[in-house]
Amino acid sequence: MIPVTRLNGSPLWLNALQIELVEETPDTYVTLVNGKRMIVLEKAADVVKLMTEYYATIGLHSASIKVQNTGEEE
Repeated sequence: MIPVTRLNGSPLWLNALQIELVEETPDTYVTLVNGKRMIVLEKAADVVKLMTEYYATIGLHSASIKVQNTGEEE
């Protein structure tokens, strides 16, 4: 889960694994895999950084690299 702030200033924890899209137009919209969209105060780059840090914490990034490496021809 990653912490973000709703437009009204209230804190919100999002499941980073459910985030499909983050866009900044100029407000930052987060779209979940179920289609729900929300506006957050954080910049898109900050949300992506939080997601990346979360993925590293749970070992998802390492697993991704491992899968990519096993697919390479030697």
